[in-house]
Amino acid sequence: MNMPLYSTALVWLRRDLRLHDHAALYYALKRAQQVIPVFVFDRSILDALPRADRRVEFIWETVAALKAELQAQGSDLVVRHAVAEYELPRLAQELGAEAVFTNHDYEPAAIIRDAHVAAALAALNIAFHTSKDQVIFERDEILTQAGSFFSVFTPYKNAWLKKLDSFYLQAYPVARYRHRLAPSVAERMPSLTELGFERTNLHEIGIQTGPTGAEALFADFQNRIDRYKDARDFPGVKGVSYLSVHLRFGTVSIRQLAAYAWHRGTAGSMSWLNELIWRDFYHQILWHRPDSASQSFKPIYIDLPFPNDPALFTAWCEGRTGYPIVDAAMRQLNRTGFMHNRLRMIAASFLVKDLLVDWRWGEAYFAEKLIDFDLAANNGGWQWAASTGCDAQPYFRIFNPITQSEKFDPEAKFIRRYVPELSALPIDDIHAPWLAKPMILAGAGLRLDIDYPMPIVDHAEQRQKALALFKRTA
Repeated sequence: MNMPLYSTALVWLRRDLRLHDHAALYYALKRAQQVIPVFVFDRSILDALPRADRRVEFIWETVAALKAELQAQGSDLVVRHAVAEYELPRLAQELGAEAVFTNHDYEPAAIIRDAHVAAALAALNIAFHTSKDQVIFERDEILTQAGSFFSVFTPYKNAWLKKLDSFYLQAYPVARYRHRLAPSVAERMPSLTELGFERTNLHEIGIQTGPTGAEALFADFQNRIDRYKDARDFPGVKGVSYLSVHLRFGTVSIRQLAAYAWHRGTAGSMSWLNELIWRDFYHQILWHRPDSASQSFKPIYIDLPFPNDPALFTAWCEGRTGYPIVDAAMRQLNRTGFMHNRLRMIAASFLVKDLLVDWRWGEAYFAEKLIDFDLAANNGGWQWAASTGCDAQPYFRIFNPITQSEKFDPEAKFIRRYVPELSALPIDDIHAPWLAKPMILAGAGLRLDIDYPMPIVDHAEQRQKALALFKRTA
């Protein structure tokens, strides 16, 4: 990387909110005599969000922690609340920077923003350098033998694993150059209220913020990772890592996680590594096919004539479909901003193939509610469930919400937690309460359509309608 030695450079933190194993920070420190870390609460993103948003609170607490960490080292973090596209060039000029370093962002809107920032900086004779940081392999690093991108996961995974070696997993030694961090500017950051946002239930639901939160979660998961393959599909048990929000905002290094899983080499750790590879896969899909962010990846399904009944969609959003596993999943999402991955598949399949609602409606709802929302993963997951995406399940594979519930929440622990009105039902009846005998319902003190809704659709009937819908274009 042949770059001149700058006197002053900015490092623009974005979805990489940590000060260790950080590509852009490393290159900035290595190439500049003085580095000023900067974060912008981007109004072009924030202004459209609800005033109580767990993601904004997570970011705000993390940024505050990073600022305190830098101040403890005699440096500081410059924090602004503005439109980043305009603020970065202005701030670079104000602080006398000769270069701005940041890490790649693969989302279509971010790519456009970065192009505008680069042009504005160039007009000021300020360099703009970007680096790979949030994935192991990006863009064109994994290609087919024909030189095209992979649209099927398994051969992509095989190529990914074949290319992987210790070089791609090594950490960036930021500490070696930390003495080049600029002295403290003694500048306060705006409060959450000043940003226009309110506190949420972030801490009540146990979300740990910042790099220290990520470290604690990862340490806990290391004690469970060998059981991951067997436990990952059961929302009623502690089987997953819960690190998705930290990966989303970069409070943990993807290289650290992948290296641990790869070197451990157990069935559980390799199963988890497989999920990290899916993450890379969806990012390279979004990079090569940015149009898939707003329409079907498969052209044949672009104009699927979904009925899109608003009342059915509202019932799904509010967790009152009459199908306990779906309702429990949606209530978890609404209450906590998190949804277990198996439940994401069940809820998505139910919306698209039982309620016959366009997958983009569900994707948008998840985008608003998920604390770990990531465009590439969210879009990829929804299109997988809807059978419209790359390497998606075939359209005729339709999850049965009752059998999914019985298989993955066999003791109904998860259902009882989030649908407590059903908690007194016996295990044989809780997955489909409308089939329970009147005396069973009475014994549980449950009145269907009063205490808990009857199913808003019949799964068997809707399955046939879904098959007919897809067959029109298949």
